[in-house]
Amino acid sequence: MNDAVVIRAFIAVELAPSIIQNIDAAIDRLRPRLTNVRWVAPGNIHLTVKFLGDIPESQVDDLGAALTPVVRPFPRCTINAKGLGVFLDVKRPRIIWVGLASDALVALAAKVQACLLPLGFEPEKRSFTPHLTIGRWRQSDRAPKDLPVALANWRSVDFGQSEVNEIVLFQSILKPQGAEYRKLKVIQLGSQP
Repeated sequence: MNDAVVIRAFIAVELAPSIIQNIDAAIDRLRPRLTNVRWVAPGNIHLTVKFLGDIPESQVDDLGAALTPVVRPFPRCTINAKGLGVFLDVKRPRIIWVGLASDALVALAAKVQACLLPLGFEPEKRSFTPHLTIGRWRQSDRAPKDLPVALANWRSVDFGQSEVNEIVLFQSILKPQGAEYRKLKVIQLGSQP
């Protein structure tokens, strides 16, 4: 690999196809009401464990080597996708998300973050909040007035369960029609190093 080649990368967990289908059906119902949202394509919905940003392509093998001994012994787990919410808040929404409640994911993200420190990746300033980004507001000041009520109606909607068996180091290729993701490394959870 060439040191001069820079790629955009992130570490993520992919979700069960049934969850993605349920989220896609929800997006179809939300699209007419939330017209100022750019929706994430179903194939791009994932749980970001750590966004790495622009990295030298030559660092991919080093990342795999750092992640493998930390991730492999980590136990596999099941996560539930439930409810909708927004970041920053309902008056200034920027991201609409599906919630993921899992202490195991928080622990996994902490281990991933710790093993990347020696490679020069700074820890996140915010605490890790497991979620699936499903849309982004084009203009954060244009939220519908009934957004709090709309979100309350979706708070208890269950999108399904997914087994977390692996993490993936992805390359994100930005294109005019949206990002395209390419798997660079896949590391299985719950196996011997």
